[in-house]
Amino acid sequence: MASDPFFDALIARRTIYGISDASPIPDSRIEEIVTKAIKHIPSTFNVQSARAVILLKDEHKKFWDTADQFVKSALPDAVYQSLGPRIAGFRGGYGSVLFFEADDDLTALAAQHAAVAPFITEWSDTSSGMHQLAVWTAFAAEGLGASLQHYNFLPPLVEKIKEEYNLPKDWKLKAQLVFGTPVGGPLDKTTKPLEERVKVFGQ
Repeated sequence: MASDPFFDALIARRTIYGISDASPIPDSRIEEIVTKAIKHIPSTFNVQSARAVILLKDEHKKFWDTADQFVKSALPDAVYQSLGPRIAGFRGGYGSVLFFEADDDLTALAAQHAAVAPFITEWSDTSSGMHQLAVWTAFAAEGLGASLQHYNFLPPLVEKIKEEYNLPKDWKLKAQLVFGTPVGGPLDKTTKPLEERVKVFGQ
């Protein structure tokens, strides 16, 4: 079937925590993939609120060093003992893509469409998720291992990053895609019964 290669790529995309600080593709290709996703993935009313920041090599390591500092200072030691080694693993990768949504664009959109304004943020999250999946799947097809993280739960870290890279204040951080050359495979994955998850009517 014509869609099989598409689904093969989606199925091959898995969470890979074991990564090295190398890349099988050049930086220019990484930028090309992210740029294509930002340009072509759909958004609500074509608002085009998705934003991305690509951090490579030392800039990537600096981000995760900063994340480590904020996690260590903000969370109980028992929590840090769990998260610290994970953050060290992320730092050991080649790069990170930070996915943002431009809140000013969404606020303006909500003002234009008052009847659906309460749903704009939810739809924005849906669009951001599509951007994340597209880049993640493309990276996997190019031989990169990756995992999606959400260290935006610490507002001071987000503000520090926006200050560090002179990013607009209205940009809201949604997720971080950490990537590098795989040095290990994905964890075992189980699936719930599909008959509980997919319903068909009208056949």
